[in-house]
Amino acid sequence: MSFNLNTYLNKTTDAAPLAVFRIGFGVMMCYGIIRYWLKGWIETVYIQPEFHFKYYGFEWVKTLGDYTYLLFLICGLSAFFVAIGYKYRLAIITFFISFTYIELMEKTTYLNHYYFISILSFLMIFLPANAYFSVDNYTSKVSFKNIPKWCIDAIKLLLGIVYFYAGLAKINSDWLLKAQPLKIWLRSKYDLPIIGETIMQQDWFHYAMSWSGMLYDLLIPFFLLYKRTRLAAFIMVIFFHVFTRVLFPIGMFPFVMIVSALIFFDAPFHHKIINTIKSCFGFISAKAQTITYQSVYPVRNRKLVLPILGLFFVLQLLIPFRYMLYPGELFWTEEGYRLSWRVMLMEKMGNTTFKIVDQKGQSFLINNSDFLTPLQEKQMSFQPDFILEYAHYLGDHFTKQGYKNVQVYAKSYVALNGRLSQLFIDESVNLYQEKESFKHKHWILPFKDEIKGL
Repeated sequence: MSFNLNTYLNKTTDAAPLAVFRIGFGVMMCYGIIRYWLKGWIETVYIQPEFHFKYYGFEWVKTLGDYTYLLFLICGLSAFFVAIGYKYRLAIITFFISFTYIELMEKTTYLNHYYFISILSFLMIFLPANAYFSVDNYTSKVSFKNIPKWCIDAIKLLLGIVYFYAGLAKINSDWLLKAQPLKIWLRSKYDLPIIGETIMQQDWFHYAMSWSGMLYDLLIPFFLLYKRTRLAAFIMVIFFHVFTRVLFPIGMFPFVMIVSALIFFDAPFHHKIINTIKSCFGFISAKAQTITYQSVYPVRNRKLVLPILGLFFVLQLLIPFRYMLYPGELFWTEEGYRLSWRVMLMEKMGNTTFKIVDQKGQSFLINNSDFLTPLQEKQMSFQPDFILEYAHYLGDHFTKQGYKNVQVYAKSYVALNGRLSQLFIDESVNLYQEKESFKHKHWILPFKDEIKGL
């Protein structure tokens, strides 16, 4: 059967799944912002530190001091407005900008699921998620029963990429043949009731978790797409993410993925959800009679939107493979590691000390805790770009203190996935003279082992 792009782009589908997705996304994001606020992380992560690690190319993103609370308030309110579909386009743009800005302020907070939320909210800017069952419908008195099919398929595709690429990343010798790093993490869960001192200590369970995790990520998008396996697949999604949430402190991500997976169900299921919401809020049903229902939502500027989304997905398919442009072991150098859906694939610990040398040849060691928070110090200790950025911060700091021709050297030992630690950074290189770029960092010492895989 031949595929005709124009025919596909003109297909329509029920708008209810996208409306439910919008509600779920907005509620989860609003709750996530509130949770971050109540736990005091705004203060400890963004306000207290005197130095913040930045992403290369985004050094211009500045911290806002006490105004960070205002930024979080704007982000949380915009998420709430997305959920109810009020001024949706402005709300989702505001959420995307504010959430992404928050993440760019401090690199130590990087997690794959934060990146996922940023790109998902960017995608939602171009989707008519307020076409049905939104406050915008009540203010305009117009609602649309159908939307272009590609609007829902775009979300399914993004979710599929996240899962499938995470599965591909697990096809490596450490994960499948050594059950690492799960063997380290699961054995530390001895305090879990019933299973902590028994099952969690068994090698067979470590390997079972590794292999099942790989197969789950590779296959779950296809099982969700196929109607006959969809319900069983969704039950697997719930079990997998709830179980990983119990085992590991990974925040909101499991619940975000569970709610997102609902998009794969057919429209009648989503209408049941919407009817349940209506029954809980009687005023919605009371005003429903004033709305004029039209057939298909007219996507404006389609000739501009579709190329943007096409480029967006091409980048999502290619970016995870940029590590192939660099020599050396990816897990060791981490060049091209971020933004590649390599979720929980390594246990990496480091110990990095810095030596300052001045023009007179005098030298002294740095107490990292004088400049960094415990979280920052931990992340810096084994990530090369962190080490380089911190070295420049130290160099600038002591230059301002009056030291001449400052040189900064690092002595770093790093252990990866249960191996013995080894020297990580060339001690003879003055890091203050090295510049951050997309080029390979020649001062990272070679990894004394091999991890085979994608």
